[in-house]
Amino acid sequence: MNYSRFAEGLKAAGIGLDRKILADLAVTDEAAFKSIVDQAKHALEKKNKKAA
Repeated sequence: MNYSRFAEGLKAAGIGLDRKILADLAVTDEAAFKSIVDQAKHALEKKNKKAA
């Protein structure tokens, strides 16, 4: 997933974290970052199903 799709997923999921916080989580708390990525993916899938 590229960053723009990830950012779109974050917005769709209602997650308001900036790049600095996301980068810090990716380095210091892999489980938390993975959870955020999964939420963003799920929100994008849900958004795409509604659009179809």
